[in-house]
Amino acid sequence: MIDSYVCLDLETTGLDPKKDKIIEIGAVRVRDGEIVAMLETFINPDRALDERIIELTGIVDEQLQDAPDIRDILPELLDFIGDDVLLGHSVLFDYSFVKRAAVNERLTFEKNGIDTLKLARKFLPDLESRSLEFLCRHFEIEHSAHRAIADAKATLVLYRKLAELFYDRHEEDFKPIPLKYNVKRDTLVTIPQKNQLYKLLDRHKLKVDYDVEKLTRSEASRIIAQLLAEYGR
Repeated sequence: MIDSYVCLDLETTGLDPKKDKIIEIGAVRVRDGEIVAMLETFINPDRALDERIIELTGIVDEQLQDAPDIRDILPELLDFIGDDVLLGHSVLFDYSFVKRAAVNERLTFEKNGIDTLKLARKFLPDLESRSLEFLCRHFEIEHSAHRAIADAKATLVLYRKLAELFYDRHEEDFKPIPLKYNVKRDTLVTIPQKNQLYKLLDRHKLKVDYDVEKLTRSEASRIIAQLLAEYGR
């Protein structure tokens, strides 16, 4: 089995890498089965968190206000991951958010990965759930759910447990595979979009929890369409 890798977990504002943002990164580097380094940081998403995300993660807006932007921490994260295989529970989810951030900074991020969720679905089909939280209870793995570094640590213990039970008879299933997520680089909000958005916000006396200057073109377009639909011109 692979015993040198980086286990990655992210907390995000939602499930869609096209419109949601990273709010916490947890990465654990493993060499010969032992943890040798960790990277843990909050990320400022430049928006207020939904109540459901606060309830799920326990992270609040005040913890993110002085956190770095993803663009500032991205070089350190990519350097930390290096050429390693990525391990994760639903690893494509975490990979897709990092790849989108990398593409937006004109950086390359192509990785092979191992997915403990995929392994659990194959080898434990009779369990009522294969969520990380449920599997940790099932295998009595210590775990504080929905915090990035805790999820990453729990995932690597889960990986070892699954390998202990199933690797000898199913080596092929434990091999890393290329992670595929196609993404185009986001472009920043245009001047006409900013002008229109500022006018709409001013005209309808609206206060917002995002920085207009940091929106992408697609985000601005979506917000403008929502405002026009709700308030008119």
